[in-house]
This record gives sequence, structure tokens and C-alpha cells, in this order.
Amino acid sequence: MPRSVNSVASRARRKKIMKLAKGYFGRRKNVWTVAKNAVEKGMVYAYRDRKNNKRNFRGLWIQRINAGVRQFGMSYSQFMGKIKANNIELNRKVLADLAMNHPQAFKAIVDKVK
Repeated sequence: MPRSVNSVASRARRKKIMKLAKGYFGRRKNVWTVAKNAVEKGMVYAYRDRKNNKRNFRGLWIQRINAGVRQFGMSYSQFMGKIKANNIELNRKVLADLAMNHPQAFKAIVDKVK
């Protein structure tokens, strides 16, 4: 009996990977074995960096808040300690946005906690 191979499914599987490899440089975009490895590695980086992105943004917000409160003679840690003590329920994302884009509102918060 002849060997039966599901070439339709195999082709679809390869096509899916090759579509993901579109835009890659050199053989990574058009040679199956190279493209497969490149796409797998890319997926690993994408998964990892979705987590790292959250870390990076938290760091950015902290820097912005710190820069904002330094103008009023406080440090970031003092400010956050007083925010918690005064039960102000604003997260770092909102505080950073206020410090950057709404300095009067941020100044009012700093005056309230001082």
C-alpha cells in the first residue's frame, strides 16, 4: 500500500510560519528551516518582552514622579510614603501623567501630602 502523506496540512503549517517570517532579512524570510528557527526565537522574545514592557513602564513612571516632586523639595520615597499615609488612591501611572501633563493638579497633590 502506498504511503499516505497529508501534504495539505503540512503545506498550511509551513505557510503559517512563512507568513510570520515576512519582513525578516536574508534567508530568514524564505528558507523553511531558517525561517522556522527565526520565528520560534521571535516568539520567545515577544513573550519575554511583554513582561519586560510592564517593568519598563513602571520604572518610567517612577522617574517622572521623582522629577515632579523634586521641584517641591521632596524625594520619590518620601512622597510615596506620604501618599499612602494620607490614603490617596492614585497609582503611579496616573501620578506620572499628572506630573508630566497637568503640573497644577500634581502641585495640589504634593501640597495636600506635605
